[in-house]
Amino acid sequence: MESVLSRYENQITILSDYLEEFPDTDEPVWILGRQHHLNEDKSKLLLDVSARLWFTYRRKFSPIDWQWEKHKKQPEEYHRILHCFLDRKDCCYSIHQMAQMGVGEGKSIGEWFGPNTVAQVLKKLALFDEWNSLAVYVSMDNTVVIEDIKKMCRSPPQSSSTAHSSAHLHRSALGRNRNAAGLCTGWKPLLLIIPLRLGINHINPVYIDAFKECFKMPQSLGALGGKPNNAYYFIGFLGNELIYLDPHTTQSFVDSEENGTVDDQSFHCQQAPHRMKIMNLDPSVALGFFCKEECDFDNWCSLVQKEILKQQSLRMFELVQKHPPHWPPFIPPTKPEVTTTGAELIESTDKLFELEEEFEILSV
Repeated sequence: MESVLSRYENQITILSDYLEEFPDTDEPVWILGRQHHLNEDKSKLLLDVSARLWFTYRRKFSPIDWQWEKHKKQPEEYHRILHCFLDRKDCCYSIHQMAQMGVGEGKSIGEWFGPNTVAQVLKKLALFDEWNSLAVYVSMDNTVVIEDIKKMCRSPPQSSSTAHSSAHLHRSALGRNRNAAGLCTGWKPLLLIIPLRLGINHINPVYIDAFKECFKMPQSLGALGGKPNNAYYFIGFLGNELIYLDPHTTQSFVDSEENGTVDDQSFHCQQAPHRMKIMNLDPSVALGFFCKEECDFDNWCSLVQKEILKQQSLRMFELVQKHPPHWPPFIPPTKPEVTTTGAELIESTDKLFELEEEFEILSV
């Protein structure tokens, strides 16, 4: 028992040393909806940061270009979040899948993705993620449509009985949202992504307060952005500085063990996070929010109305109840019938989004 306490005390000491880089201030620090006070306990802040998943560059993983390997046995369905992000061709959100799906967005393999491209790629890949069964909504033309989101999250779109059965079993295993009477509410967990342009060449100062307010929301997943050709994951702010995790640390490829576990040490940033002046932020960003239940989304809408839309001019984005009449009809995306992989899978998925993407281009 004493040795356990000793190791814990040593860890706190190390964490406190890392936080020496933070200034002595009475201003609160906001990290993905949680408030911290540096003058009370700095170590809690770093423990909060280190608990977040940190995805960085990797080396020594298998090549991205697909090659058939004779007698290769496909792995079992992954049951943990980290498995979905392993740098393997058969993992839903691996660098291989991201790169290949990016081809459909006009990005060659190895080309840099902007925040909007990342959002569109995640939206497509989520259709094949039967384990999580996420409903991914990417806003269009700086507008979030409540009616469309509720239509998507309340419906169970699947293209085949097999996919429906798999997703049904998974949601049952996780325990779907239930009301007080124990009945399923039928709400699919929502990943809401809002790509934005907060200026022309530099961020417009008028958006700063609203941007910072988003990190206070309990539904916040932070923001994607950074500087030209330098992508960061922003998780909070302190005063007029943004706090971010930097993926530009190359680490060795990590695979799952025979028992299905993953060595997760390299997936957690165990040092002080980076900071940058908010005015140095590239104006192209993407906000992320997660609403597990419908009440979470309703609460998010209330917070947006109160904190984001209170400004009458130059709003960061709009939140509307009804689908704009001049937009094409909203159809919740469904997983296409796919019996092949590689380029044919990408082509099949791209057809699903062709009209939507064309309208996006026209809107811009």
